[in-house]
Amino acid sequence: MSIDSQQAFTDDERELGAMVREFADEVIAPRSYDADRAHELPLDIVKQMGEIGLFGLPFPEEVGGQGGDYASLCVAIEGVARVDQSMAITLEAGVGLGAMPIYRYGSEQQKAEYLPDLVAGRALAGFGLTEAEAGSDAGATRTTARLEGGEWVIDGSKQFITNSGTDITRFVTVTAVTGRTGDRPEISTIIVPNGTPGFTVGPAYDKVGWNASDTHPLTFDGVRVPEANLLGERGHGFKNFLRTLDEGRVAIAALATGAAEGCLEAAVDYARSRTVFGERLSTRQSMQFLLARMHARVHTARLAWVHAARLCDAGKPFSVDAAVAKMTASDAAMANARDATQVFGGNGFINEYPVARHYRDSKILEIGEGTTEVQLMVISRALGLTGTVAA
Repeated sequence: MSIDSQQAFTDDERELGAMVREFADEVIAPRSYDADRAHELPLDIVKQMGEIGLFGLPFPEEVGGQGGDYASLCVAIEGVARVDQSMAITLEAGVGLGAMPIYRYGSEQQKAEYLPDLVAGRALAGFGLTEAEAGSDAGATRTTARLEGGEWVIDGSKQFITNSGTDITRFVTVTAVTGRTGDRPEISTIIVPNGTPGFTVGPAYDKVGWNASDTHPLTFDGVRVPEANLLGERGHGFKNFLRTLDEGRVAIAALATGAAEGCLEAAVDYARSRTVFGERLSTRQSMQFLLARMHARVHTARLAWVHAARLCDAGKPFSVDAAVAKMTASDAAMANARDATQVFGGNGFINEYPVARHYRDSKILEIGEGTTEVQLMVISRALGLTGTVAA
């Protein structure tokens, strides 16, 4: 971790961070290049991540978790993202979008059925929110679900859904319009097990980055699931989604911070070893200043996500702080990926070097879990700024 911002963590968090960094360096990093080339999620590594407790970090021991909090999960996500963003988003989505909605809103039967495997990393689950016309504007959801003979009948489609098509994916939680209240759609969330007739997981996307992460489009054609598969209260899907999204922004900020730090570490090492015109690259003041700016970005990004995570764990309002953290950290990841690639020169354009993968991977950090423009909108509204006037 960067020098100064280590003080933002407790002793237990620093110990966890050191353990995750060691695991990432020894287990994840050696496989990252091949997994990226093959566009395949290494499920054996996912299993190992579960065995060391990463998927159970924020859950209480009575449901098989580690008894930690959201900040501890983010520490782990940051440590993994330092070497491999695909594995980090698999962890983030597996917990935040897969297990956490079940833990927070599920019935006792749903918790008993799904949580043990999700918390242990033996199973994954997706969260089906985004559609062609509904992403940041979740109120524009077109997928519908109607009750018929004690079953929900679901029709529609979703896109960009993480962890939705692996061999260990158990289900996808789907947002759907289940009615209307005046002019407003009533949005609910429903559990759809993989393999349900009419539920089709489309071919994996050919993405710019996060190539080892599992991401698919989904279609629902007259899909029938029991009425008891409703997750939480009917009509509370949008409200529950907002809480999930705020937490996700903090986790993505931690992921972005890890990516920014991975780029910094690689650039420092390369600058120290690379000789140009008879001198170490690191002896040039212009290079020293560039690396100092990279360090400052990591430091600032970490402080931002830790602050938001502390508010979240304390049960205090944190949505604006989450937006600030997500924007700050994603900016840092993109800037550090660009600068690290420049430090590496031609080697930075070769995919076997981690900075090249970070360069491709980091762009989505400015888009997923709410675009930078959405974060700016959230912050602007908190400042009391409303309405727009043409420039």
